[in-house]
Amino acid sequence: MSGGRFIAEMLKGYGVTDVFFVEAILRGVLIELETLGVRRILTHSEKAAAYMADGYARVSRRPGICMAQSVGAANLAAGLQDAYLALSPVIAITGRQPPLSQYRNAYQEILHHPLFEPVTKYNVNVDTVEQLPYLLRQAFREATSGSPRPVHLDLMGNIGQIIDFAEANLEVIIEAAFTRYPSHRPHPESEYVREAARVLEKSERPVIIAGGGAAASDAGPEIVELAEMLSIPTATSLNGKGSILENHPLSLGVVGSYSRWCGNRVVSEADLVIFIGSHTGEQVTNYWKVPKPGTPVIQVDIDPSELGRNYPNTVPLVGDAKVTVRKLIESLNPNSIKEQWSQYAQKLVTAWRGEQQPLRNSDAVPIRPERLCKELTEALPSDAVLVADTGYSGVWTGAMVDLTHPQQRYIRAAGSLGWALPASLGAKCAVPDKPVVCFTGDGGFWYHLSELETAVRCGIKTVTVVNNNSCLSQCAEGIHLAYGDRPGKREEIYKFCQVNFARIAQEMGCLGIRVEHPEEIAAALRKALTADAPVVVDIITDEACKAPEPWTP
Repeated sequence: MSGGRFIAEMLKGYGVTDVFFVEAILRGVLIELETLGVRRILTHSEKAAAYMADGYARVSRRPGICMAQSVGAANLAAGLQDAYLALSPVIAITGRQPPLSQYRNAYQEILHHPLFEPVTKYNVNVDTVEQLPYLLRQAFREATSGSPRPVHLDLMGNIGQIIDFAEANLEVIIEAAFTRYPSHRPHPESEYVREAARVLEKSERPVIIAGGGAAASDAGPEIVELAEMLSIPTATSLNGKGSILENHPLSLGVVGSYSRWCGNRVVSEADLVIFIGSHTGEQVTNYWKVPKPGTPVIQVDIDPSELGRNYPNTVPLVGDAKVTVRKLIESLNPNSIKEQWSQYAQKLVTAWRGEQQPLRNSDAVPIRPERLCKELTEALPSDAVLVADTGYSGVWTGAMVDLTHPQQRYIRAAGSLGWALPASLGAKCAVPDKPVVCFTGDGGFWYHLSELETAVRCGIKTVTVVNNNSCLSQCAEGIHLAYGDRPGKREEIYKFCQVNFARIAQEMGCLGIRVEHPEEIAAALRKALTADAPVVVDIITDEACKAPEPWTP
């Protein structure tokens, strides 16, 4: 069997339905994949291929595959930053020059290993075709086990051809546990569970914060059951959004720096915080100020090295989030209800919603982002996947778009502006029968506008909502502060030309819809969600609208 046929059969056997790549790489593999019914998505850049694989992986809960030749390896590595930060199981495959060409100024060649080391958990060279069965299976194990993260295989030959076309006696073995994540669900130690239960029962003002690990583990039902059992207010990180429906009476919304003030305030007043599948990083804690340092913490994580990293743990629980929360429920006294505390939290949430109501119903022109988010909440189908960019796109969707149906999903950029459009295409490939909506600003949309052609060519029918204010609005305030009273052309640093993205989308074969008045949003979204083509909804919004500063104690 050729190496190419082996790789193709392994990918098919592990449940891969789509691969994302920039030509030229592993041509033998790509030909074999066609015979096996695996779709080959040719992208316009290596970063876009990595972002698509990331979106695919997060939504399908299966490894996403991206590939590039030797000269594109640096771009592919850069694209893995988001997958690494978001704990997404992406398998990146590159080609490299053979040893005789190394260190001799070979055309388009630099060392790849250092590029991939910071953004992968497993980064290996494949020097001979005989190594493939061991290293490729290990790549799937590493990507899906423990805390999922990207892995990298660097194949011999600048387009991988030495491995691709070599022949050997290769046996295809599929390890079913590693076809998706979580591959295993480790249980916490009973002693620690009992201790956590006692601490929770004695607390008067507990709060749950569900992170990305909770979403990856599909622990939402257990978290809601725990919250309802003791009447515990529950917040989420951006990555954990959707773990509890945002119209649930115990929901606080997203907490941290991209947040609602009600959530931050309740967490800051808690006498116990239960982090479930959260890395307790600066974003979910508003730079480690929410909860206040010194607050007692129970932390649940599958990775023991995360326990107590930022908040010393009163009780650490190592285990899968879904299993661990179930064990905690079974150990609790159901009479330890925190009714008065949860009612107080609900009053703060109601107050926040009351403050936002005039903005969400605003008829102002240009359109306010709050009104856009209200209309999107109401239009979003019950099984939709919402894919959000970083920056203000994360703030607006995180705080202002409510997920109100259990089948709705939310994924967002872990850091890289421009991620959302390619990631939404990968997400749609993972769930072709579900609506996928990308929310980005014009600043993010410009990064990978070319991938609209990919969507058209490959029939990937997403809806992209562009919050178009012709600038990098999140940066504007900082630029004005930096200038102070000094004269100068400050707009050169953050302003763009006014562009009609709907017309560009039309020229590229998409349906383009331009919206300039708030009363047009609902009809535009309805039309977009029923269209039989990729759609861009270009919504002209007010650049002067700033997201609220996060509440800080």
